[in-house]
Amino acid sequence: MTPAADPTPVPESTAATAPAPARPPLLCRALVLRLVSVVAVAVSFFLLLSAVPTHAGRGAAGLATSALMLSTVLGELAGPRVLGRYGHRGPLAAGLFLLGAPALALPLDDGAAWTASMCLVRGLGFGLTMVAGGALTAALIPPERRGEGLALVGVVGGVPSLVTLPLGVWMSEHLGYVPLTTTAGLAALAAIPTVAALREVQPPSTPEPPAVSAETPALGMVAAVRAVGLRRPTAVFFATALAAGILVTFLPLAVPRASAGIATTALLVQSTASTAARYAAGRYGDRRGATRLIAPGLLASAAGLSMLAATTSPVAVLTGTAVFGASFGVVQNATLTLMYSRVTRPSYGTVSALWNLAYDGGMGIGAAGFGLLTAHTGYAWGFALTALLMTTALGPALRDRRSAA
Repeated sequence: MTPAADPTPVPESTAATAPAPARPPLLCRALVLRLVSVVAVAVSFFLLLSAVPTHAGRGAAGLATSALMLSTVLGELAGPRVLGRYGHRGPLAAGLFLLGAPALALPLDDGAAWTASMCLVRGLGFGLTMVAGGALTAALIPPERRGEGLALVGVVGGVPSLVTLPLGVWMSEHLGYVPLTTTAGLAALAAIPTVAALREVQPPSTPEPPAVSAETPALGMVAAVRAVGLRRPTAVFFATALAAGILVTFLPLAVPRASAGIATTALLVQSTASTAARYAAGRYGDRRGATRLIAPGLLASAAGLSMLAATTSPVAVLTGTAVFGASFGVVQNATLTLMYSRVTRPSYGTVSALWNLAYDGGMGIGAAGFGLLTAHTGYAWGFALTALLMTTALGPALRDRRSAA
């Protein structure tokens, strides 16, 4: 099925019940090379995510992280316009450079202003790599296997992030700040030569008419937000990302100090379950339709978060994080796959930007809002009320499913 220019829900039942033709291969040379830059971005970004604030000290730590995330959002907002003018490969290469080069310059000055300015540049680069890289990835995956392909890319990028986040702090303490920043900088810069080989070729299994793929204008961010076929999945994903920001930020604080090991284990369980479920959801969605996964994933996310209200019970904490992690992975894959299926290729960058903004914005707003909420309610009621708030996104999820059916 060729994606329509109008990003409104399309029927999935026919595709789900019709006899399936031979499935095209998932991996091609260009996608394998794209995975190189996926790993490079994850290593460069997450090695320094916690290590730079730790090195900067209490006075500059918040400024460094705020500068990084603010410019990441700005890079994502500007991404669709940049892609519309320069294509995908140029902005991806530029993003890798902006992510890597300032890392090499970080040790030149330990002052707060210098550190924040380098983080600002790195955030812009990271935002560009997310938008350009996401759009390019979607263009390299056969549409029939897009869910599985996006899940594979998520796994390839997720595993290095899990390893390098604590590794960066360890390297800074035991090897020194200069070896750490050099490693992070070179990781991004070394991937730039691979970008030239990322040819955006329409998979032969579902050829698009040239008039559609080349002449259909890309959606702008405002038009994308207005389109219900994109707005509804974005709203659902925002709700689950909001809960994810709360969990990773406040679970170690909510669990009693005597159970600090439980909090660490729970976060590892959450990440592992999310990665595994994301891949499983991709395979299922390609065969049966991604729309039917979104509402159950949202409800399971809310259920998992509500279990964390029993912060004194290790069983409840571990079970809740496992349930939330798995359902969050499902919603991650299903929403992104569905949004790509509802636009033409020129709008892939807009979809990538919108989805990443929901991710970053949801996590940031969730963490900030939960801190204010729990000052009055405590952690147990805070988790329970947030889970209840998440269910308000069930309306868009159900309306979207009915429209698609």
